[in-house]
Formats: sequence, structure tokens, C-alpha cells
Amino acid sequence: MASNYKKTMNLPTTDFAMRGNLPKNEPKRLAEWEEDHVYEKLQEKNKDAKPFVLHDGPPYANGPIHLGHAQNKISKDIINRYKAMRGFRTPYVPGWDCHGQPIEHKVETMLGTEKFNQLPTEKVRELCRKMAVEQVDTQRQGFKRLGVLAEWENPYLTYVNDYDATDVEIFKAIFDRGAIYRGRKPVHWCSHCHTALAEAEIEYGDEVSPAIFVRFEMTTVPAGLEAWEGKLWVDIWTTTPWTLPADDIVILHPEADYVAVIHDGKAEIMAQALVEKDCEKFGYGEVELVRGVDGEPWSMTGIELAHNKYKQPIFGDQGVEGEFVYADYVTLDDGTGIVHGAPGHGVDDYLVGMKYNIPVVMPVDDDGRFYKGDELGTGGPWSGMEVNEANPKIIEWLRERGTLILHEDINHSYPHCWRCKQPVIFRATSQWFVSMDKALDDGHTLREEALDELSKVAFYPPHAVKRIGSMVEGRPDWCISRQRNWGVPIPAFTCEDCGETVVNDATLDAVIALFRSKGSDCWFTDDPASYLGDACVCPKCGGHHLKANKDILDVWWDSGVSHTAVCKHRDNLEFPADMYLEGSDQHRGWFMSSLMTSVGAYGTAPYKAVVSQGFTLDGQGRKMSKSLGNVIDPNKECDTRGADVMRLWVSSVDTSNDVTCDGEILSHVGEAYRKIRNTLRFLLGEIEGRFDPATDAVATEELAGYDKLALARLCQVHEIVSEAYEGYRFNVVYRNLYDYVTELSNGYLNATKDRVYCGQADGHDRRSALTVWAQILSMLVHDLQPILVFTCDEVMAFLPESMRDGQTRAALLDWFEAPWSAEEASALLSAYNQLATARDVFTKAFEEAKEAGVVTEGTSQAAFATLTLPADAATALADVDLAEVFVCAAVEVISGEGFSCTVAPAKGEKCPRCWNVRELGGNANHPHVCERCGDVLDSIGFSEED
Repeated sequence: MASNYKKTMNLPTTDFAMRGNLPKNEPKRLAEWEEDHVYEKLQEKNKDAKPFVLHDGPPYANGPIHLGHAQNKISKDIINRYKAMRGFRTPYVPGWDCHGQPIEHKVETMLGTEKFNQLPTEKVRELCRKMAVEQVDTQRQGFKRLGVLAEWENPYLTYVNDYDATDVEIFKAIFDRGAIYRGRKPVHWCSHCHTALAEAEIEYGDEVSPAIFVRFEMTTVPAGLEAWEGKLWVDIWTTTPWTLPADDIVILHPEADYVAVIHDGKAEIMAQALVEKDCEKFGYGEVELVRGVDGEPWSMTGIELAHNKYKQPIFGDQGVEGEFVYADYVTLDDGTGIVHGAPGHGVDDYLVGMKYNIPVVMPVDDDGRFYKGDELGTGGPWSGMEVNEANPKIIEWLRERGTLILHEDINHSYPHCWRCKQPVIFRATSQWFVSMDKALDDGHTLREEALDELSKVAFYPPHAVKRIGSMVEGRPDWCISRQRNWGVPIPAFTCEDCGETVVNDATLDAVIALFRSKGSDCWFTDDPASYLGDACVCPKCGGHHLKANKDILDVWWDSGVSHTAVCKHRDNLEFPADMYLEGSDQHRGWFMSSLMTSVGAYGTAPYKAVVSQGFTLDGQGRKMSKSLGNVIDPNKECDTRGADVMRLWVSSVDTSNDVTCDGEILSHVGEAYRKIRNTLRFLLGEIEGRFDPATDAVATEELAGYDKLALARLCQVHEIVSEAYEGYRFNVVYRNLYDYVTELSNGYLNATKDRVYCGQADGHDRRSALTVWAQILSMLVHDLQPILVFTCDEVMAFLPESMRDGQTRAALLDWFEAPWSAEEASALLSAYNQLATARDVFTKAFEEAKEAGVVTEGTSQAAFATLTLPADAATALADVDLAEVFVCAAVEVISGEGFSCTVAPAKGEKCPRCWNVRELGGNANHPHVCERCGDVLDSIGFSEED
């Protein structure tokens, strides 16, 4: 008989597969999207709407995509899909940074250095471009596999003609405002890559360096020390002995007190605050100070000692002298309170040297080797030697001459080249700079304008503004020139008749036109006279023989001007962009260079909002590397778990911080995916082909009590999810939707499936439940669509027409519209929470009753509950079938203080149709089943004889 009853029930059935088989099915769906032009249809759908432009920061075209790439592109796609559902027009143009040293280095490695150096520049550039194109296509396929919708066939590439011309357009705009200049200043110099580096191209790592204390012989005598003439020295401290050949100042703190220590018949000047510490370290024994006629120790401040002279430590015997100066950055924490200065080898030294008109000495060549010679400006005894190789030899040379006081090795943070990972040096060279502090045409400095613009930008997380703000406040002038082949040339010429550097509006306009028509390769092949026309003239001497300079623009400039090359130059985009989203390292990279070039050219920030994300680490919090074997390859993950699992992982973590990922973590995410998929399948089982909200739904005011509370809870969850999407907090979206699915599985869906499975097919009670089930399914599909793009698109084929927003693709859905506003739903949420409390109380009582042997049935369907409720809860839950909620036989409600419950065995028998324990025989035609089931059987004309 039970098998016959089964035919009378509304058991679930759906063609939506239990297993997604994502690795196999997602590529097929991707092909369908491409064939169906889903991205283009999405743009067409919202073509008249307000645009939301998320401008893509260009990844470097170098190798297959990695996990950080996947996090980045998935995050952007989630935002774009959400904004499109909200009705915005969301053009998304992906881009690639194609210039720079890594590609050039790969070509050099491929050819060998000797052959590489023999090739003409135009051939090197041709090979670099070919390699960049190959890398772009590799990465493009990886990004597409992740389900990212974009203009994949029309990306922006930093080597195309219009982009080359834009580089010069922005150069001209900033040059005309007076912020660009050529100067000989110390910059980070990579001897291995033979190029200047900007701060954004520097990584810091620990290095062991020789710290030395050295005495310099003084040639002038401060007042009060006349008795020590010829026996007077100044003690300095440095961690770069190799810079001593370029020494021409010692720097003191202006307000610190300095004294003279007597040692071995000499007087040595050092900071009073460090005397005891240093003398003990030097092994000087008991400290004795030079005293004046009044018996008090002689003392002068840094300001008072300024302009005294000393013998240059290497070339002093030739009559070369250095000078005492002072600066606030000298500390009294280490050393002697007096530091040696070489303006050619440090920005701080350079700036203080400029203040006192100290010449810049530079004895080091492009290879990091000393120039040959025996006078100031060469390496002297260490001519031709690499600077770090010279360190120990310089120390020994000082020791032999009795001027070395102490040598000790220290471990400290030291700048390294971000490309070759080798330590860099500071080296004064002639470079092009963007000034941070020169007054521009409007009277403000670039630093001031940039800080003002940052105050208008929305940052996610909000504290990220402090990071880029502090960098803007403290950054030096931006060195924008590089000494490489593969990049956009700095548009400057040299007059071959008089050596004058020639840059003006006429030459810049000619170069812009040239690059836009022919690209920047012609810079290295064409005669300037052929494209400069009347502009081919030196303003200083009137000569017409101009030579194109060889320096190229910093790659950060190259990518930084995308706000114009892409957002301004493409009709479907807008400037400024609504959003930039990249890793936190881009505060000193792309966020910074974009800000500087945009503010420098237009006086405005290029973005309205900035989303900053952390780095991807392995499960132990370590950086991923092939040597550790802890790399997560998104391509392989798509081939094994599927892109939707990768996307769900991105949504599950707080990307504003560093995030961890490994196989175990992704396995947990896979389990979460299966739970979500099974819930969608569960709902489709009763809705697909059987329930259409357009014709079968019950009006919200006519819903059963439990269904109303469940609908209010749905509205609450959707409101939380909507706010989280608005704040780009995907982990909050994930957590609330996943918890909601769990809550539904254990609660509402589990409780109401009896009504849905066993109730009359077209009865009000069943339709009431399915009305809410359909709302839940619709909300989940819509709210998950930005994340689970393949799965939600798969669900679309099984939804009733009325639940598809008139679309066939999930990406084209509108944002879910909750049946009640947050205010309307809130009126029922208190009752929902009280119901949750009552259910918890029952569950605990049932478990205790089982333990005590009061009930022997393992299922709560055989339990009878006596529930005590506070008066307000009893009133709020009066219309709710508590037996359904608790999945028990019956509930008796008693008013009282607080929530409590007792459980006893239910009276009655197990209904063979619905398995609930009830009194059987309530329907005379069907005495073997409960009254509800009997009425259903009557309605369909079922006979017990069938």
C-alpha cells in the first residue's frame, strides 16, 4: 500500500544535475557565452543607463596567470556583474602592461648577452613585442576560463600607437605645467639591469653590511680647540664604506651638543650623548674630555660647528677638503652623531648638499664600478673595482693608515631591484624627474594637489588612504627615465651643435603625431628632421642638427597614463573611472603613478574609488613559490575543481587583508559549493515544470504564518547581502548566503517539505510554501550570480519563465527585488527570532528526552511537545503551526515566564503516507492514513484498491 501512496505525493523531480561536473561543463558554457555574445548583450541591455567604469589595472605580460591574478580578476568580475544587475552600464576593458625590463631580459636570455648587445634597438623591440603578444594571449585564456566577462578581443595594450602617443601627451601636459625637469640627482641604480629605478621598483630585504667608525683629520680649528691644532679629528659613522671616495661633507644634528674626546694624544669630536657608549665600544678606556679655561668641557652645537673643514678621507693628501653641515635627519641613536655625506650617493645628502652648494661627486659608472684615476671623482686606489667588492679593501686601507676606529657587521633592511632581486646603489646620474614640490602653473605643488585629490576618493578599506597618503607626503621627486630598449622614449632631443637639451611644445606635438601614426619604434630609426619639420631647431644656438635621446619612460608612467589612453580615448568609458581595484602593493605602484600623471596633467584624481586587496599566501601564511612547492595554479584548479569553486573561494575570504589558500582550504570551499548546489536542486525539484509564481503564487498577505516569517527572514538576508556587495565585502556576502542555506536546510525547507510533498498539489497550504520556496530560489540565483556565474547560468534553463527577468542568461538578470521592504520585513523579524529560540528549546528538550529514555523513537515526528512561551511570543507565534516548525506530532502552548519545553511520546500511529505520528482514520474513505492525507487522496480520486 505504501508504494501506492508514493504515487499520490508531490515528490521532487528535476533535470538539474546533482553533480556540477564543473571542469567538463564550464568550458562548454563559456563557448556558449561567446557564441551568444553575452558580454555584448549585457552592454546593450544597459546602454542608456548610468555607466560604472571599473578600470582594469594592467597585469604584466609575463607568464601564465597565478592565484593573485585570479583573485584580482574574479573580484572585478563580481563587482561588474553586481553593478550590471543594479542597472549600470558596465564596460570592462582588460589591459596588459607590455613594456619593461622583464620581457627585455627574457629576450636577452634567449639570445645570449653578446648577441643581444649586437642587435639594433629596433630588432630588440621587435622581439620584445612578439614575446609580449604571446604572453598576453596566454593570460587572456586563463582569465576567460575564470568566467570573467570583458572586451577580450579589444583589450588595451601599452605598446600600441595610440598608447605611445598618450605617453607623450601626458608628458607634455605635465611639462607645460612646469613639473618635469632634467637633473643630476642620486637615484636608485641597478648595476645589473643598468637602469635607474623609481621607489615603486624597489623591494627591501635584509643584508649584512659593514658599519665602520672612521676619524677624519680636521683642517680648521673651532674656537676653543686651538691647542689641538694638527691633532684634531672628527669621528664619523657609515654603513657604506664604498661611498668614501665621493665624500665631501660630514653632517651633524643642528641642536645636538658635540664635545672633544682625548685619545692617544688626539682630540676627536663626537656627540656628547654618545660619548660613553662609543668610547666603551672603541676601547678608549676612561673618558677624558677637552676642557676650557673655566674647567668645563668644551662644547658646540651642530649649527656652531657648521662650515669647519676636514681632509677628504681618501684624497685629502691632494688638498681636497670636506665641509661640516647640519641636518635634522641625523639621529643620536647610533654611530657618533656625525655621518659622512656623499651627495652623489644619497637623496638626503644631496638635498643638504644643495642647501650648502656642495658639489656632487660621482666616481661610479653604470656597472657599479669605480672610474679609473687618482683624483676626486674616480676610485683612486680602487679604480675599476665593483663597489661592494671594494668595501673590505677600503676598510683595510683605512686600518693601515690608522683612521679606522672600529669595523662591525650589521644586519639591516636594504633596497633591492624588484626585477633582478640584486641590491641596488644610490648613484647621481642625469635623469628626468617629476617635481613634487615645485610650484606649478596654479601656484600649488604636485604633492599638495595629489593629497587634496586623495581626500575626495573613497577607499575600501577606508584606512588604505593613510598608506598612499603617507607615501605621497614623503616621496621624493619621481625619476621617470630608464636606460632600456623596450619602452616609450622620453621625447627629448640633444642639439649636436651645442649640446643643449631640446624639448618644447612644437617638438612634443610633432612626436605625438608621429607616434600616433607610426608608433614609437620610429624614434630609433627615423631622422628627427623628417618628422619635426620647422620644430627641428635648437632654441639656444639655432642649429638644426637634433639627435633623439635614448632614455625611455619608467614603466609605471607607461601604465599610469591608462586613465587617458583608455578611459578618455575610448567612447564607451569615462574619466575619471569609478573604481580602481588592485593589490595593496599598488599604493606605491599603479595607484600612485596614475594619481601623479592624472593630477599632474589635469589636476584631478583618475579614480573616484580605490579598492585595495591583500596578497595570496599558502595555508601556513607563506608566500607562494615553486621552490616551496606551495603554488596554487588557477588553471589546474579550473581543470580539477572548476572555476566556480575558485570564485567561491575568492568570495569567502576577506580580500582587504592577505588571504591564505591551499588544497585543504579549496576542498572545504568545494563542500560549501556542493551544499549550495544541492539546495538549488532541492528547490528546483518542486518548482521546475510544476510551480510558476506568475500563476500559482499566493498573495503575501494570504501566506501561512510560518511562510510569512520565512519570507521576512529572506528579505533580511537579501538586505544584508545587498549592503555587503555595495561595500565590496564579498566575504560578508558569502558568509550570509552560506549560513542562510544551512539555516534553510536545517530549518524552513526541512520543516515545510512535508506540506510540499504530501499536501494537495494545488492546495493553498502547499502553494503558500512554494510561493516562499520560489522567492528563496530566485533570491539565491540572483544574489549568487556575480559569484557562481556558471552554476547560476545553468539553473536558468530550469526556472519558470516568470523567474528569469525575460532573459536566458544569468548575467543579464536584474537585481532581486524583495517582496517586502526592510521596514516591512522588520515587523516580522522579532517573531522569526522568537520562533528560532522556541525551536532551539524544543530541540534541546527532545535530545534530553531521548537520552532519558522518555521517547524511544529517533525521529522528532513521534514527539509531543509542551512549550512554555512568554506572552508576547505566544501572541506573535499564534498563527504559526509549531508542530510543522519542530517537525513533531503536536505542540501544546502554555503561557509563562521565559522559554521552556518538555517532550513526551506522541499519541497516535505513524501515517503510512506522510510518516507523521497522528490519529488515523479521520477521513472515512481512507481510514489507514491521517486526516490530512485522506483529504488529499479524496481530492485526486485515489482509491485504496488502486
